[in-house]
Amino acid sequence: MLYFVSTPIGNLDDISFRAISVLKSCDIIACEDTRHSKILLDHYDIHAKTIAYHKFNEKNSSEGIIALLKEGKNVAIISDAGMPIINDPGAVLTARLHKENIKYTIIPGANAGLCALILSGFDATKFAFFGFLSEKNKELKAQLEEISKFNGTKILYSSKYNINKDLEAIFKALGEVQVAIVSEITKLHESTEIVTLPYTLTNPKGEYAIVIKDSEKIPTNRPTDSELYEELITLLCDNAKNDAIKILKQKYNIAKSYIYNLYEKNKNK
Repeated sequence: MLYFVSTPIGNLDDISFRAISVLKSCDIIACEDTRHSKILLDHYDIHAKTIAYHKFNEKNSSEGIIALLKEGKNVAIISDAGMPIINDPGAVLTARLHKENIKYTIIPGANAGLCALILSGFDATKFAFFGFLSEKNKELKAQLEEISKFNGTKILYSSKYNINKDLEAIFKALGEVQVAIVSEITKLHESTEIVTLPYTLTNPKGEYAIVIKDSEKIPTNRPTDSELYEELITLLCDNAKNDAIKILKQKYNIAKSYIYNLYEKNKNK
């Protein structure tokens, strides 16, 4: 049997009895980072053989893991923290398992995104997870457009290196929305800051979850950049530039700076 086993996201006690039992009984534990996982495995006196299974070797390792299963081995997959596959390696393997009709199961446990959603206090009846924002402009633009059109609470991940850049990108796309910036989940210095964008985090450390509050001001028919620019040009026929920008800000809850920059970028094309 193949087990996808959830591991703690901070506090080492946040692991189920079943997860410990399964890890102890498996022949092989495939880890996102064997050095990182050693801390958890040593803590619970787990001595199964470990192998590396990460995004850089996922395709080849999946072949090896399937071969082990066909040999009759029990294999566990763990990521550095939380639920495997969710923003972690594993999707390639599950696709192959389904293709070859090989059964597998999940040992449930902690998930940072869901914990952050609860800590935010925002509506949890309808939400979506968008992972990390891309550092490539074209992909980032597509992500932000998708996020802006979702009608519900939105959950993202970020790091200390990108948190302020990500907050700025969200502000430019969504305007003055309320967000929860959650860090150190389940750890001693767990923190949840509820702020309204724009906002800059001072001295960021570690990993972050960003939860964006759903707002009735964000319409489901939010225009694309090209549609927004065309509407701006139409408004400029009868309005001063600042007034036209203000009209669009109020209509779509898009930051005035974002509309202005869009105008400056396209006016000479």
